[in-house]
Amino acid sequence: MRKILNLNANWMFKKGTDDVTARDGEQINLPHCWNATDGQDGGNDYFRGACLYVKTLEKASLPEADRYFLEIRGANSSADVYVGTEKLCHHDGGYSTWRVDLTDKLTDKTDIAIVVDNSPNETVYPQMADFTFYGGIYRDVNLICVNESHFDLEYYGAPGIAITPTVEGEDAKVEVEVYVKNLKEPQKIIYTLYDSEEKELDKIETSDTKAEFLIKNVHLWNGRIDPYLYCLEAEIVENGDVLDNVCSAFGCRTFKIDPENGFILNGKEYPLRGVSRHQDRLGIGNALLPEHHEEDIDLIMEMGATTIRLAHYQHDQYFYDLCDKNGLVIWAEIPYISKHMPTGRENTISQMTELIAQNYNHPSIVVWGLSNEISIAGSNEDLLENHRILNDLAHEMDKTRLTTIAAVSMCNIDDPYIQIPDVVSYNHYFGWYGGDTDMNGPWFDKFHAKFPNIPIGMSEYGCEALKWHTSDPRQGDYTEEYQAYYHEELIKQLFTRKYIWATHVWNMFDFGADARSEGGENGQNHKGLMTMDRKYKKDSFYAYKAWLSDEPFVHLCGKRYIDRVEDVTKVTVYSNLPEVELFVNGESLGKKTADDHFFRFEVPNVGESTLVAKAGECCDEGIIRKVDKMNEDYLLKEQGAVLNWFDVVEKEGYFSLNDKISDIMSCLRGKIWFTKLGLKMKKAMSGDEKGKKKEAMGFELSEDMMKMMGGFTVLRLTSMLGLMNLSFTKEELLEMNAQLNKIKKPRKK
Repeated sequence: MRKILNLNANWMFKKGTDDVTARDGEQINLPHCWNATDGQDGGNDYFRGACLYVKTLEKASLPEADRYFLEIRGANSSADVYVGTEKLCHHDGGYSTWRVDLTDKLTDKTDIAIVVDNSPNETVYPQMADFTFYGGIYRDVNLICVNESHFDLEYYGAPGIAITPTVEGEDAKVEVEVYVKNLKEPQKIIYTLYDSEEKELDKIETSDTKAEFLIKNVHLWNGRIDPYLYCLEAEIVENGDVLDNVCSAFGCRTFKIDPENGFILNGKEYPLRGVSRHQDRLGIGNALLPEHHEEDIDLIMEMGATTIRLAHYQHDQYFYDLCDKNGLVIWAEIPYISKHMPTGRENTISQMTELIAQNYNHPSIVVWGLSNEISIAGSNEDLLENHRILNDLAHEMDKTRLTTIAAVSMCNIDDPYIQIPDVVSYNHYFGWYGGDTDMNGPWFDKFHAKFPNIPIGMSEYGCEALKWHTSDPRQGDYTEEYQAYYHEELIKQLFTRKYIWATHVWNMFDFGADARSEGGENGQNHKGLMTMDRKYKKDSFYAYKAWLSDEPFVHLCGKRYIDRVEDVTKVTVYSNLPEVELFVNGESLGKKTADDHFFRFEVPNVGESTLVAKAGECCDEGIIRKVDKMNEDYLLKEQGAVLNWFDVVEKEGYFSLNDKISDIMSCLRGKIWFTKLGLKMKKAMSGDEKGKKKEAMGFELSEDMMKMMGGFTVLRLTSMLGLMNLSFTKEELLEMNAQLNKIKKPRKK
């Protein structure tokens, strides 16, 4: 009978070496991540290299078995396994499960050494993206002890059992296939079907590696409404003894993605409105425990989401299990992202193969993601061929699900890349990275009109918010108030267009991006609806809860924004109830209704006031305080910035670094000035002293990107160009500001 021994405890870890004979490291337990701190503090200087993990196995303490397999559930991004100094295995891909047969190498005492390496290279994805590529063995390591006759442990890290349910009217046909090693006479395979209460429904005994069940009056897996799961167990049996067993939960459901009506689950419209998720945490990196995954699921469920895009790589099997059990519809993808590497094709194929083989049984998964923003620098024939291969591979391995891509705004809708997958989604940041919020809905209408038979979705959208606050929110200010405004606008545009097959906010949680130096806290992307430590829900979280959740609630926005200078201040309340009443120091300002769930109040600001919002039986409260001068704790201060916005000299009637590029370019002199700046940036980006192109996170300075920059202030643009290794000194910025101070703003018509 199979036994699984967890090996997480007592490893020797040594940083910065691939010398498998070294023994002078520190004692650690798994899961472990060596970039848990330096991968989140900014500077784009986190350690990327080889590190050594060593553990001694004593054979006398191991369960008795014929074969022993080392199972590694996640080691980023490449790894080699050694016994002593002999290399047994190499694996490329930091997010999937893989196994190594140790049987013939085990002695009384065996040193297992694993060299893990997250160094930059040109063959293993990801290499360029807006998140930290944490190094480490950051998921469980097990020893699987099995009989000589066993379910295959070397088939792409898969569970050894593949279940394909097909709903036929009121019933379901369930085909099961197992992958077996060394099956011999008189051994049989017993397949047993169970319901969600572990009650046996049917049993088949055969020597065949395939079997078929019929479930009469099948209980459907119906998303959040009713995520019902069956279970299938397979056992290798000889003379009544069980030699090995595997089991897997599965669900029976139908779905289709309709270009007019969006996602259809079990014959009914089921709007997919949700979030994307990165797996990392503050101070932990990727080394998550089960309780971290459970907390993430609980928070996403509280918000009312029906879908998660699990970006940009394969997530922990435990998290997929939680999605199955909670009825969340999943987009699963590989880290083929940002920069197409002609030398990386083999790795895209192996990662896609592992993703599908390991996750085939999860009813929550409906689409396989081929790539993300891979055409940001334009598509070419090698990129297109790579996608056709992946698309064909996905359909060959799994005939039940669809394929998709996440294309970036700059990707032309006529690009042949868009025609490859079954369905398409786009990453748009109109209203944050240039453009205005009201551009989002019309863009989708344009795509839908031109390609009425291609289902279109929104795979990323969002904007950053930290602890900054204002009563006059503006694009690019990193305030919680602008983020709330942005998401209010996007909700109204996206959720009212039912042809949009899925929407995924970028992101549910702030996440590590060590190259980032914006917003006043370096090393993170702050587009999350919650902070990276999961301790604070930003106001925008509740905007989604108001639209998506059935749990009655009321939320008073701006509770962290206490000190306010205006005599009358605007207060917003979110609720999924039809009516809200706001009280100021016990006195009612009246009741309001709002079809969009966003309730607005004008509140007198005198002294210190206690605000209480009531809706039905729910209430929420906060305080505001009248001050004469804006509290500087609310003002954005860029950490390590060469120049902050409040240090910029502004001359009335003239431009400055604090003005938007689109405004500066609205007049001839401004257009000439920015054109010169653009030429300077383009020259700097065209190559360094060795002629090597400068690029970061997959971005290259292009005409389309320059257009997107129109919503940036010049100062914000210069700050973000740091991500492209293009920086300006304080003197250069002051000189630029002096030039702008000479350009008169056009008169408003």
